[in-house]
Amino acid sequence: MARHFLGLYLLIVLTLAAVSWGQDRLLQAYGVQDADESLSVALYALESRLGALPPQDRRSALAEIAAKTGRHIELIPAADIAGRRTLEELAGGKIAYMQGASGESWALKQLADGEVLAYQSVEPQTWRTPLEWAITVAFYAAIALVIMIWIWPLRRDLRALEGAAARYGNRNWAFGAEIKPRSQIFALADTFRKMAARIDGLIASHKDMSNAVSHEIKTPLARMQFEIELAQASNDLAQVKSSLGNIKADVAAINELVSATLNYAILERADMSLNLGTHDFTVLLPALAEHVLHEARPDIRLEAEVLGDAHHVICDLHLIETVIKNLLYNAARYARRKVRVTFEASDGANRLRVEDDGPGIPEPDRERVFGSFVQLDPVGAKKTGFGLGLAIVKRAIEWHGGRVGISQSPLGGAQIWATWPVAPAAR
Repeated sequence: MARHFLGLYLLIVLTLAAVSWGQDRLLQAYGVQDADESLSVALYALESRLGALPPQDRRSALAEIAAKTGRHIELIPAADIAGRRTLEELAGGKIAYMQGASGESWALKQLADGEVLAYQSVEPQTWRTPLEWAITVAFYAAIALVIMIWIWPLRRDLRALEGAAARYGNRNWAFGAEIKPRSQIFALADTFRKMAARIDGLIASHKDMSNAVSHEIKTPLARMQFEIELAQASNDLAQVKSSLGNIKADVAAINELVSATLNYAILERADMSLNLGTHDFTVLLPALAEHVLHEARPDIRLEAEVLGDAHHVICDLHLIETVIKNLLYNAARYARRKVRVTFEASDGANRLRVEDDGPGIPEPDRERVFGSFVQLDPVGAKKTGFGLGLAIVKRAIEWHGGRVGISQSPLGGAQIWATWPVAPAAR
């Protein structure tokens, strides 16, 4: 805003300066110069006429000329004139100017005998001539044209942004305003574009969430209904207990789905705030990794390494623990024999990497897997989880001002990395 204000301010100042200078030059050329020339001609004519008269007849001749012309004309001794500069101009034969005691202006011309001819100057006219009006209007029109040229791209871009906002408000979920980077409102348009993309992503995420939750709940509900009917129709206590056990397992699955969905929904909220604290990852990370892998895959060989100054890592511990657990569970699910987790705090960033020696993730799917309810299990394979783990990882790291990605691991499988600033902003 300050840059735009200064740009417009300087443009107006420079335009006014140029216009004022040009107007003065034109007025001097067509107005003041004519007045000065007329005054000079009158003084030189009077000097010539008085020079031809005897000194005793000059004042009566001046009085006669003053009566006919209506001008105040006098002869005064040079000794009555003060001011060294004025006297130097008169001595050089130039026309000098003097202000009278009553505020009137006088033009002075020294005669050959030393006396000074004083001619009262004509007061400047207080009205404008048609030429002056035309010049004034033309120059102010030039100022308006310059400002209009400066404002026109701004108005054009604002109308484009307004149209894009109106279309977006009519549920056309695409930002169609083409605002160039040099535009004065590019930052505003870019913010609106990001907001539109964010809203579009939220709408898509909520649609996926609704569809997935409906689908995921429908299957265990159908199984529960079947088990209830079996239990009602059976007189065998063992059969009833088996049905109740199956129902309990389905309830637990629904509860897990609801918990995972709520956790993801919390991360999608715009008003979420981080609970930042300082934590020692040299102790936390190996212990957490050992616990998760022992619970998920005791047969997996774990390598945990902490590099750099990881004694005072600033983060929301609950979110980062969730990130680490989800990445480790995901790695343990696909690893053959080995999982490696590495954390490094250096160069102003925290870097977390989790690798496995499994089949890896195909490059075309490396962005897609961070979406909600996305699973890459082959058709017919036993389904585990709900496809929210990596989506939660991405949102948690983004809340820390960081980013995530997937690459090929030297172990042969996937390497999922996350990085965030050492001092994330509290939101």
